[in-house]
Amino acid sequence: MASKENGVCNKTTEVYSRIVGYFRPVTNWNKGKQQEFVDRKTYEVKAA
Repeated sequence: MASKENGVCNKTTEVYSRIVGYFRPVTNWNKGKQQEFVDRKTYEVKAA
């Protein structure tokens, strides 16, 4: 779920996300938090 397959070598990569000031592997999160991570929407803010 929180891992992605690398298109170059077809190996699974580990995804990290920032939690309360430090980075943790998403695979170590509980199932509910993992689903919240999948459901997140990212935005790109353009400079004015």
